[in-house]
Amino acid sequence: MKIVADLHVHTVASGHAYSTVLENVRAAADSGLELIAITDHGPSMQGGPHVYHFSNLRVLPRSMFGVEILRGIEANIIDTDGAIDLPERFQKYMDIVLAGFHAECFRPASVEENTRAMVGAIAGGQVDVIVHPGNPAFLIDPETVARAAAENNVALEINNTSLQGAVRKGSRENCSEIAAWVAKSGGKISIGSDAHFATQVGELSGAVDLALKAGIKPEQVLNTSPDLVNKFLRDRGRRTKIQPTPVV
Repeated sequence: MKIVADLHVHTVASGHAYSTVLENVRAAADSGLELIAITDHGPSMQGGPHVYHFSNLRVLPRSMFGVEILRGIEANIIDTDGAIDLPERFQKYMDIVLAGFHAECFRPASVEENTRAMVGAIAGGQVDVIVHPGNPAFLIDPETVARAAAENNVALEINNTSLQGAVRKGSRENCSEIAAWVAKSGGKISIGSDAHFATQVGELSGAVDLALKAGIKPEQVLNTSPDLVNKFLRDRGRRTKIQPTPVV
């Protein structure tokens, strides 16, 4: 399976990441990627950017070094109804909205409460991708979440960083089970490096291997084609075909 996009990348704006947009896009180009999503943490995260950061992403070029750039956010799920910390009026500035649980913004709860919150975010219409759903600190019902995601055309992420063991330790088994349910339900998978430094951009091999072992088909993986990403975003009502404005 050839991967040409990294849909989960952080910059210095997140407060605990250490590379700029320019450095990340150049790293993506050096890795042979064709598309990258800049997805800094939402404003509820300690040290995260102000909401104006996200509206002003419109100053970014659409393409640099041959790499298409999506303007995005990794929003925080903040309550059991699935609300996120990006005000609705800022949605129009986003090409892609990721969302997930972070302990600073949502206290780990029961499987039922975590599942309710995640399904609420999926069904709420504001989230395109649920990130690191296999986090063992926030256990969920994988079948319920996978079926809800498939029904609402929301992708579930396999987070490469989660599989490396430095953070969200113990995620692998949960990620495998979630991916297997996505395979059964015919849903979509997003693969993300969750890069917090430029050298991590495009590090996706562990997540790809897990997806294949779980029975995920290439056509279910958004990252296999910029056109597939674009179609997914169009179907989600985000934006029409990306029109790159190259910077030399």
